[in-house]
Amino acid sequence: MGLETALPTDSILTTQLTRLVNWSRRSSVWPLPFATACCGIELMATACSRFDLARFGAEVMRFSPRQSDLLIVAGRISIKMLPVLQRTYQQMTEPKWVISMGACASTGGVFDTYAVVQGVDQYLPVDVYIPGCPPRPEMLIDGIMAIQRIIDVDGIPRDASGKRLPLNIALEPNYQPRAQPIPVTLSSRK
Repeated sequence: MGLETALPTDSILTTQLTRLVNWSRRSSVWPLPFATACCGIELMATACSRFDLARFGAEVMRFSPRQSDLLIVAGRISIKMLPVLQRTYQQMTEPKWVISMGACASTGGVFDTYAVVQGVDQYLPVDVYIPGCPPRPEMLIDGIMAIQRIIDVDGIPRDASGKRLPLNIALEPNYQPRAQPIPVTLSSRK
């Protein structure tokens, strides 16, 4: 970006400087929420004291794309909202990351209609896919930690022209739903 490109790449000073830059980027990820549905409530829950996103340096939700480096798309995106989302992504600072949170943002969910985008990855490079309808706050924290691990090792994938490629990390659910207190049965009425 700046200072790291001006220094030679084979000195110990450059290695330590790269390590320091990656540590500071990892420890201060600033998310921009783009919450349009019920996944937004789970996104808000991650900042509460029970889940405490502040432990990972990502508690400062920025609502200006120029101050953010992590876009969290939570919920369904309609065709009319898509230009706003694309412009928001273009205005974000580099390096920037995208999390697709929930079934609606990742695949359109149950909204298989012409008005809902069937996966935000058709229009934005998505780094982490978080499954669920809606996903638990722990899943979002796992997604942010996956991005932090990539930032820490400076593993930003690029193509031959230098353009950043998406990470395409799909998380597995990390929880087991509790059993229902009352068994649910279906009976036929005559």
